[in-house]
Amino acid sequence: MDKRLAYASATELMGLIATKQISPVELTELFFNRIDTLDSRLNSFILLTRDSAVEAAKNAEAAVVRGDELGPLHGLPIAIKDTQNTGGVRTTMGSLLFKDRVPERDAAVVERVKGAGAIVMGKTNVPEFGMVGTCENRLGEPGRNPWDTDRTPGGSSGGAAAAVAACLCPVATGSDGGGSIRIPANFCGVYGIKPTQGRVSGYTGEDGLRMPYIFSQNGPITRTVLDAATLLQVLAGHDRRDPVSIREAPPNFVDAVDGDITNLRIAWSPDFGFADVDPDVLEVTSSAARVFEDLGCSVEESNLAMDPPYDAFGPVQAADAYATLGRYLETDVDRLTDFARFFLELGARVTAAEYARTLGRIETLKARITDLFEEYDLLLSPTACFPAFLNEEFPGSIRGESEYPEQYWNGAFTLPINVVGHPAATVPAGFSSDGLPIGLHIVGRWGDEKTVLAASAAFERARPWIQHKPPVS
Repeated sequence: MDKRLAYASATELMGLIATKQISPVELTELFFNRIDTLDSRLNSFILLTRDSAVEAAKNAEAAVVRGDELGPLHGLPIAIKDTQNTGGVRTTMGSLLFKDRVPERDAAVVERVKGAGAIVMGKTNVPEFGMVGTCENRLGEPGRNPWDTDRTPGGSSGGAAAAVAACLCPVATGSDGGGSIRIPANFCGVYGIKPTQGRVSGYTGEDGLRMPYIFSQNGPITRTVLDAATLLQVLAGHDRRDPVSIREAPPNFVDAVDGDITNLRIAWSPDFGFADVDPDVLEVTSSAARVFEDLGCSVEESNLAMDPPYDAFGPVQAADAYATLGRYLETDVDRLTDFARFFLELGARVTAAEYARTLGRIETLKARITDLFEEYDLLLSPTACFPAFLNEEFPGSIRGESEYPEQYWNGAFTLPINVVGHPAATVPAGFSSDGLPIGLHIVGRWGDEKTVLAASAAFERARPWIQHKPPVS
């Protein structure tokens, strides 16, 4: 098999499988060989499921030979974020507490990719419980960025983004509770989309172990927009096991990729009214926003003036995390990472009055965003305030209240969108003076992933990025 196929898009690979030009078995082995060669430098995977993947690939190949009807991801290798439960396969959530935990059932996202014919290759690296925007835990070495292995790939879907960027797998699942798809996709130079809240089921497969999903959505991390649309089409849809699942059938995301964006009204905000942004990031994203003028859209700098979103996010998310995992502060506090302990202790201190005030702040933020989308079709911003930083060197502090770094420092642009539940994507837009990827953040109306995907694809055609390969790839 041509080793260059590792750099092909998922869409291209599935076409070759369907027409019997490549074998799912050979393709799966190609990616495992790449993992064997490269992942010691990245630590993007926590666990590989080589034996079951090869067996599934053999079954997929047999189905092609028989002429069976093929699923939309048939024979495609995929990586699963290790916060997403895999039945019969260890799921650690990046925690020493769960290092040997084997769930009985798959999470809904895993059910759906398997049902669509994908080949699960393994579990990608995450910070403990997905609680921070980097990729460090106490299970092993931190995840590393394929553009510069001294730097973080971001988080919490850091291993997924690094693996996709380094072409260790064609696509990966992620989840995004405060930027955990978009931040690592931004840092690693790939595409990631957070769907509308409730678009993709948050059912974990374990009724008794529920991670918070009040702000979180599962979604794709890929190298092209069409690949993301294809994976999102599989993931989306109502699930009665998830009480916030959208009941309406999802739109056709794949067709949306070819959607016309002429005459869209677009707001550009360089700072959301409060954020300090690195000069390289500001230069690259400002230039990227102007591309949409060439694509026939009207682009205006917005006077959006948000309050910092942390007080509309932190108390609710921390309290929900404490309700689910707070017991470990009593039983296993010494085994927790510093940031997990910090976040759970923060949740323990949230009073009912503070929680209620936070719900009020959320409604205020929703109103601010709703007002903006009465005038505009899309909102653009930087994805993060700065490019990927050195591993284990967190910028910032918690407003002078703690030496431990601010949990939300790199979520200035992503956190507000989780709070209001709108769909948002990051597209690779260029590079810093140090050669690190910088992403443009594209936010749509609630429920309107189609326009986000159409705009992302139009930008991709105007400024292609798949040809850019990191040093580790």
